[in-house]
Amino acid sequence: MLKKVLLLAALLLSTCVVDAHEYEKGPLSIAHPWSMELPPNSPTVAAYFVIKNGGSDADRLVSVDSPIAGTAQLHQHVHQDGLMKMQQVESVDIPAGGTVTFAPMAYHVMLLDLKDRSKLTTGQRFPLTLHFEKAGDLAVEVVVQKDAPDDSAPAHAH
Repeated sequence: MLKKVLLLAALLLSTCVVDAHEYEKGPLSIAHPWSMELPPNSPTVAAYFVIKNGGSDADRLVSVDSPIAGTAQLHQHVHQDGLMKMQQVESVDIPAGGTVTFAPMAYHVMLLDLKDRSKLTTGQRFPLTLHFEKAGDLAVEVVVQKDAPDDSAPAHAH
Protein backbone atom coordinates (compact mmCIF):
# COMPACT_ATOMS: atom_id res chain seq x y z
CA MET A 1 0.00 0.00 0.00
CA LEU A 2 2.82 2.42 0.87
CA LYS A 3 4.45 1.77 -2.51
CA LYS A 4 1.19 2.66 -4.29
CA VAL A 5 0.86 5.90 -2.31
CA LEU A 6 4.47 6.85 -3.05
CA LEU A 7 4.02 6.07 -6.75
CA LEU A 8 0.86 8.15 -6.90
CA ALA A 9 2.60 11.04 -5.09
CA ALA A 10 5.52 10.88 -7.53
CA LEU A 11 3.17 10.96 -10.52
CA LEU A 12 1.23 13.91 -9.13
CA LEU A 13 4.41 15.80 -8.34
CA SER A 14 5.74 15.34 -11.87
CA THR A 15 2.43 16.63 -13.26
CA CYS A 16 2.67 19.75 -11.09
CA VAL A 17 6.22 20.41 -12.24
CA VAL A 18 5.20 20.17 -15.90
CA ASP A 19 2.25 22.54 -15.40
CA ALA A 20 4.32 25.08 -13.48
CA HIS A 21 6.97 25.42 -16.19
CA GLU A 22 9.79 27.78 -15.25
CA TYR A 23 12.90 28.95 -17.03
CA GLU A 24 16.11 30.45 -15.67
CA LYS A 25 18.94 32.54 -17.07
CA GLY A 26 21.50 33.85 -14.61
CA PRO A 27 19.64 35.55 -11.74
CA LEU A 28 16.39 35.76 -13.74
CA SER A 29 13.56 33.24 -13.62
CA ILE A 30 10.49 33.22 -15.84
CA ALA A 31 7.42 31.51 -14.43
CA HIS A 32 4.52 30.00 -16.37
CA PRO A 33 4.52 31.69 -19.79
CA TRP A 34 0.93 31.48 -21.08
CA SER A 35 -1.47 32.86 -23.65
CA MET A 36 -5.22 32.64 -23.97
CA GLU A 37 -6.87 30.82 -26.86
CA LEU A 38 -8.46 33.33 -29.23
CA PRO A 39 -10.94 33.08 -32.10
CA PRO A 40 -9.33 31.84 -35.35
CA ASN A 41 -9.61 35.24 -37.05
CA SER A 42 -8.01 37.27 -34.24
CA PRO A 43 -5.25 39.48 -35.68
CA THR A 44 -3.12 39.44 -32.51
CA VAL A 45 -2.41 37.39 -29.40
CA ALA A 46 -0.85 38.36 -26.06
CA ALA A 47 1.63 36.38 -23.96
CA TYR A 48 2.06 36.63 -20.20
CA PHE A 49 4.55 35.44 -17.55
CA VAL A 50 6.28 36.51 -14.34
CA ILE A 51 9.92 37.62 -14.25
CA LYS A 52 11.80 37.36 -10.95
CA ASN A 53 15.24 38.86 -10.54
CA GLY A 54 17.07 37.10 -7.72
CA GLY A 55 20.25 39.05 -8.38
CA SER A 56 21.75 42.17 -6.86
CA ASP A 57 21.76 44.05 -10.20
CA ALA A 58 18.80 45.31 -12.19
CA ASP A 59 18.26 44.07 -15.74
CA ARG A 60 16.01 45.15 -18.57
CA LEU A 61 13.80 43.22 -21.01
CA VAL A 62 14.62 45.01 -24.26
CA SER A 63 12.72 42.96 -26.86
CA VAL A 64 10.94 39.70 -27.64
CA ASP A 65 10.35 37.61 -30.74
CA SER A 66 8.51 34.49 -31.84
CA PRO A 67 8.47 32.55 -35.10
CA ILE A 68 4.65 32.48 -34.98
CA ALA A 69 4.46 36.28 -35.45
CA GLY A 70 5.91 38.83 -37.84
CA THR A 71 6.26 41.33 -34.99
CA ALA A 72 6.43 41.01 -31.21
CA GLN A 73 6.14 44.09 -29.01
CA LEU A 74 6.31 44.91 -25.32
CA HIS A 75 3.09 46.62 -24.19
CA GLN A 76 1.47 47.86 -21.03
CA HIS A 77 -1.99 49.06 -20.04
CA VAL A 78 -2.14 52.53 -18.55
CA HIS A 79 -4.98 54.50 -16.99
CA GLN A 80 -5.23 57.73 -18.97
CA ASP A 81 -8.04 60.30 -19.17
CA GLY A 82 -10.38 57.96 -17.29
CA LEU A 83 -9.78 55.07 -19.70
CA MET A 84 -7.52 52.04 -19.82
CA LYS A 85 -5.28 52.21 -22.87
CA MET A 86 -2.67 49.87 -24.26
CA GLN A 87 0.66 51.35 -25.31
CA GLN A 88 3.92 49.98 -26.63
CA VAL A 89 6.99 50.38 -24.41
CA GLU A 90 10.62 50.28 -25.50
CA SER A 91 11.74 48.07 -22.60
CA VAL A 92 10.72 46.83 -19.15
CA ASP A 93 13.00 47.33 -16.14
CA ILE A 94 13.52 44.26 -13.95
CA PRO A 95 14.71 45.61 -10.57
CA ALA A 96 17.31 43.79 -8.47
CA GLY A 97 15.50 41.45 -6.09
CA GLY A 98 12.20 42.38 -7.75
CA THR A 99 9.35 40.81 -9.67
CA VAL A 100 7.54 42.06 -12.76
CA THR A 101 4.25 40.42 -13.71
CA PHE A 102 3.09 40.29 -17.31
CA ALA A 103 -0.68 39.80 -17.06
CA PRO A 104 -3.95 40.99 -18.59
CA MET A 105 -4.38 44.73 -17.96
CA ALA A 106 -0.65 45.11 -17.12
CA TYR A 107 2.58 44.49 -19.02
CA HIS A 108 2.25 41.91 -21.82
CA VAL A 109 3.85 40.75 -25.05
CA MET A 110 1.74 41.55 -28.10
CA LEU A 111 2.27 39.26 -31.09
CA LEU A 112 1.18 40.81 -34.39
CA ASP A 113 1.06 39.58 -38.01
CA LEU A 114 0.42 36.00 -36.87
CA LYS A 115 2.00 33.36 -39.11
CA ASP A 116 1.22 30.01 -37.46
CA ARG A 117 -2.28 29.91 -35.98
CA SER A 118 -2.08 26.13 -35.44
CA LYS A 119 -0.11 26.84 -32.25
CA LEU A 120 -2.84 29.09 -30.81
CA THR A 121 -5.35 26.51 -29.60
CA THR A 122 -5.76 25.20 -26.06
CA GLY A 123 -3.03 22.75 -25.11
CA GLN A 124 -0.58 23.88 -27.78
CA ARG A 125 2.73 25.63 -27.09
CA PHE A 126 4.70 28.16 -29.05
CA PRO A 127 8.25 29.50 -28.68
CA LEU A 128 9.00 33.00 -27.43
CA THR A 129 12.49 34.44 -26.97
CA LEU A 130 13.05 37.13 -24.36
CA HIS A 131 16.05 39.42 -24.93
CA PHE A 132 17.52 40.90 -21.74
CA GLU A 133 20.11 43.66 -21.63
CA LYS A 134 22.42 41.83 -19.19
CA ALA A 135 21.23 38.21 -18.94
CA GLY A 136 21.02 37.78 -22.72
CA ASP A 137 18.47 35.68 -24.59
CA LEU A 138 16.11 33.22 -22.95
CA ALA A 139 13.83 30.95 -25.00
CA VAL A 140 10.58 29.86 -23.33
CA GLU A 141 7.55 27.81 -24.38
CA VAL A 142 4.20 29.62 -24.04
CA VAL A 143 1.27 27.37 -23.14
CA VAL A 144 -2.06 28.26 -24.75
CA GLN A 145 -4.95 27.99 -22.28
CA LYS A 146 -8.71 28.29 -22.55
CA ASP A 147 -8.85 30.63 -19.53
CA ALA A 148 -6.45 32.80 -17.58
CA PRO A 149 -4.81 31.07 -14.61
CA ASP A 150 -6.21 31.96 -11.18
CA ASP A 151 -2.93 33.60 -10.15
CA SER A 152 -2.68 36.04 -13.10
CA ALA A 153 -3.27 39.15 -11.03
CA PRO A 154 -3.34 42.32 -13.13
CA ALA A 155 -0.40 44.03 -11.48
CA HIS A 156 3.25 44.69 -12.03
CA ALA A 157 5.16 44.91 -8.80
CA HIS A 158 8.51 46.65 -8.84
